[in-house]
Amino acid sequence: MLRPQWLLMLALCLVVAGVFAWLGQWQLARAIDTSPPPAGITEEVRPISEVVEPGAYLEEPLVGQRVEVSGTWVPGDFIVVSSRFNDRVEGYWVTGQLRVSEESTGRGDQPVSLAVAVGWAPTREAAEAAASALEKAGGGTIELTGRVISDEGPVVPPRGADPQELTRMSPAALLGRWHDIDGLDVYRPYLTASDPLAGLEQISSPAPEEGSNVNWLNIFYAAEWAVFAGFAFYLWYRLARDAWEKELEDLEETPAS
Repeated sequence: MLRPQWLLMLALCLVVAGVFAWLGQWQLARAIDTSPPPAGITEEVRPISEVVEPGAYLEEPLVGQRVEVSGTWVPGDFIVVSSRFNDRVEGYWVTGQLRVSEESTGRGDQPVSLAVAVGWAPTREAAEAAASALEKAGGGTIELTGRVISDEGPVVPPRGADPQELTRMSPAALLGRWHDIDGLDVYRPYLTASDPLAGLEQISSPAPEEGSNVNWLNIFYAAEWAVFAGFAFYLWYRLARDAWEKELEDLEETPAS
């Protein structure tokens, strides 16, 4: 085991184990959030421009953040989304395209829209009636308060289902049905309005649960790197021992001269 080639391999194993140990330490450093967001921070109403930018993903600590935004409804874009649950009761959401004002976005170089879940209805008929009422109301600038939620992402409808029916709250899917979208920038998350309109019921959107500041998945990865470092030494030991035992066997089988 003390021959040059095995000492060189041992040095290589030390380097590999050192890299694995550094990776494990890095994972441990990422496992504990030393500056978690203050408790209840999501309940503080903030301008949407302080929380997320158009086209940007919503960061995890900000999911469910209460925001305020102003804008105008785009005509013809009140769309019903099915399979929406309110306190375990299945129903429908009425959604709209809110053309966000320059005061809310802080930018005036291009139009920006936000998908808004206006309210909940227990039946499709009630949801469609509310959507028609919102269309007829028209109106100017509206002030909204609500929670920003991450895009659920579009899905392929199951076989036999109506391909036009939306069952996920996805701004990307809604964008394909909206009007007046030339040069439009869109928020990736959507807003659930705190105050329902057109006789709809308030959407059940409770405050997000306070998460732990310990990421157990990162701790698991750190333990894996420690195992890899130990395996590097074990591999060297087994290879060197097997070579040593092979040499002993060769010596025992060699007839004495």
